[in-house]
Amino acid sequence: MGFGDQLLGSGLAKGAAARGRRIAFGNGIKIIWDQHSAEVFRGNPNIVAPGSECADRIDWIPFYKGHRLYNRQAGDRWVWNMDFHAIPGEMYFDDAERKAGARFGKGFVIIEPQSAPWKSVAANKDWGRAKFQAVADRLKAAGHKVAQFQSDKGSPVLAGVTALKTTSFRDAVAVLSHAAIYIGSEGGLHHAAAAVGIPAVVLFGGFIPPSVTGYTTHANLTGGAEACGSLKPCSHCRKAMEAISVEEVIEEARERL
Repeated sequence: MGFGDQLLGSGLAKGAAARGRRIAFGNGIKIIWDQHSAEVFRGNPNIVAPGSECADRIDWIPFYKGHRLYNRQAGDRWVWNMDFHAIPGEMYFDDAERKAGARFGKGFVIIEPQSAPWKSVAANKDWGRAKFQAVADRLKAAGHKVAQFQSDKGSPVLAGVTALKTTSFRDAVAVLSHAAIYIGSEGGLHHAAAAVGIPAVVLFGGFIPPSVTGYTTHANLTGGAEACGSLKPCSHCRKAMEAISVEEVIEEARERL
């Protein structure tokens, strides 16, 4: 589980403070956060932290690691809850974070060739570096500044693309808020783009349905496939990704630029 789950949670909690409530993510007895929760939820007035189980005016949502509401595991695949629909999340930045987020300017294209390459499902969400390179080259030729986040766990930076060194996921999202568009796989950064109101072209392929974790403000490309949820590399997901062309991604990006 990664940062995307926390952003999904922040969407579920949105508006609670305005109603005079706060949201506790857990099993109704214990608030359950994981290693990414504190970073994403920091400063969020809608969410209570572990240790606040007895606080007044809290509402419980059973959304936590092992119980994410949008899926369940059946053997070697996820079964998707088609009644779940992602709500754009929120991140609350302080003045220093907002200032740091502006350090690379604005109006650039953020491109990310891979989503969580350390996960077992990475192969099913991989469009291929060569295609991402072709998109970057085409957009650069059209006069756009194309950038990619650089981190220890991220993909190697594409050729000719500006590397944006960030210190944390929060820092990357603060920078992302100044971008013109995000282009990349379904994952934490596409949830972040929705949270900061940035258009996106998202490569879904055949792993997870856009109706579950996608956003209507984004172009969500599936290659015409139904989502299979395979936790192992599968030919169905490979064919779905192969069906998405460079030209289709460029066309969707141009509409949003």
